[in-house]
Amino acid sequence: MRNSRNHRYSLSRGLPKLRLAVADLYERKFDVTLDFETEVCATIGAKEGFSHLMLTLVGPGDTALVPSPSYPIHIWGPILAGAAIHYVRLGPEENFFENLQQAWEQAWPRPRVVVTSFPHNPTTMSVDLHFMERLVDWAREHEVFVVHDFAYADLGFDGYQPPSILQVHGAKDVAVELYTLTKSFSMAGWRVGFLVGNADVVAALAKLKSYLDYGMFQPIQIAATVAMNEAPEHPAEVNKVYQSRRDTLCDGLDRMGWHVERPKGTMFLWARVPDPYREMSSLEFATMCVQEAKVAISPGSGFGPGGEGYVRFALVENEHRINQAVRGLRKGLTKLG
Repeated sequence: MRNSRNHRYSLSRGLPKLRLAVADLYERKFDVTLDFETEVCATIGAKEGFSHLMLTLVGPGDTALVPSPSYPIHIWGPILAGAAIHYVRLGPEENFFENLQQAWEQAWPRPRVVVTSFPHNPTTMSVDLHFMERLVDWAREHEVFVVHDFAYADLGFDGYQPPSILQVHGAKDVAVELYTLTKSFSMAGWRVGFLVGNADVVAALAKLKSYLDYGMFQPIQIAATVAMNEAPEHPAEVNKVYQSRRDTLCDGLDRMGWHVERPKGTMFLWARVPDPYREMSSLEFATMCVQEAKVAISPGSGFGPGGEGYVRFALVENEHRINQAVRGLRKGLTKLG
């Protein structure tokens, strides 16, 4: 930071060594070979990368397939680009591929893009490599491009390893993936992400970004490069922290009679509104939790129409605070007994 050269304009697509570092990470972790010159573009976090990527893939008159419920930018990114969206129902009781086919058939004009993100926020749904193979085959058959937001690539619990879509042979023909250091390296405020995969789409985003920004502050790019190259074990340590928080919260909710399935990944719990409170909307229930239990949770309706009836817990506090929250919920949710 004291080097004045690092305070000049940088490269919007990222310093070469930064792009090489993420290519090396993909080689180590997923056995995926990336050309750091043509198949990697740095983004100012995955959210910026995704929203600007939509401007290169869809526009007015186009349609995109988006999971429901979904992280809000996955809904609004295509809309802000001028496209219409068609929801694909997603959840533990849904057949995703049947729903995907149905949504594709009902959409007109035929969708250009399908948005995915596994492990999924907010439902925590996780998939295996076979699922990714089916998705790539489906996309090729239907001439649809897949955008996979891999924000929770390093948050897999109980031995589960989330797969990259690029591990599928031929995936680069029909897919790109967003990887971020936000969760894996605890760098949320640093805003370091990457788009990797199909060279034409990566080039399109890099060209668009050349009109919009000069990239991240250069010392952050250098620090991110060092983090990936010299601390490859850090994501595993972060993963242990989130798994411990997951267990603490699930155990506490179980003791009070609110059973929530333990997620295999992400930093969230996706919980159905308890039966005694089922007549309330998710917003009403979440509001009551703040007022009566002093605990803030996210109403499922905030993630699109498919989220109603659920709430999302975020594992952002330590075990002591989680236990404190459970005690507050036990006192506030009197109908649970």
